[in-house]
Amino acid sequence: MMPALGKGKALQLSHQIKALISDMDGVLWRGSQPLPGLADFFALLFARKLGFVLATNNSSRTQGDYVEKLASMGVSGVEPRHIVTSGTATVSFLKTQYSAGTRIHVLGGDGLKRMLAEAGYKLVDGGAEAVICGIDFDLTYDKARAATLLVRAGARFIGTNPDPSFPAPEGLAPGAGSIIALIEAASGQPPTIIGKPERGMFEAALRQLGARPEETLMIGDRIGTDIAGAQALGIKTALVMTGVETEKSLRESKVQPDMVFAGLPELLAAL
Repeated sequence: MMPALGKGKALQLSHQIKALISDMDGVLWRGSQPLPGLADFFALLFARKLGFVLATNNSSRTQGDYVEKLASMGVSGVEPRHIVTSGTATVSFLKTQYSAGTRIHVLGGDGLKRMLAEAGYKLVDGGAEAVICGIDFDLTYDKARAATLLVRAGARFIGTNPDPSFPAPEGLAPGAGSIIALIEAASGQPPTIIGKPERGMFEAALRQLGARPEETLMIGDRIGTDIAGAQALGIKTALVMTGVETEKSLRESKVQPDMVFAGLPELLAAL
């Protein structure tokens, strides 16, 4: 049985929340398929003039890519400033550690590579000071081998996010965390993780919103990253059951969201 949301709590939610942080994969869509309530969700945000940031652990796309994806699903008005990814957070982290021109090896998608190149880093196959590992939908043994050898040779190992799975339309597929785990097992070196549930992405979202944690709602589909990370900062949380969690995993989790919804339509009714 799905945990129910009472009318009183729905009214309290509507009055207290002034800004939203929302995950994308498993909340707004699965792969290229929009989830029910997507258009109505953004219509409400714009009508109520609610500040929002879309924060995703997926590092394979740029902010502009996500704007275009939403437009292809009939959602207009979203701008790059509304989007924080583990890729953008990784670039921000690197800027505090390495100067432009630093040699970086990327095991990840084209979006992550473009962001790093635009930030001034030199993308290389050998002699790297750091190896950045994210989701790579074209992963091969040779790519994993190259990254492993560089880490073993002394390159710093940085992972964009720890998500072990990815909500594809046909089911849960291996995520960036699974690829990172492969390189960690082969190299013997633990990574520095940037994305959710680490504080950096949530703090970046709050800065963008100009909002306090207690007046912000995090909407996510994954307890271990979206919900746990937000609660660590005092952000209210809403879990939607359209992504990776099941009723069984929710029951067995030590971390419990403040609210649970079947999907966006039920969450919209509460807002």
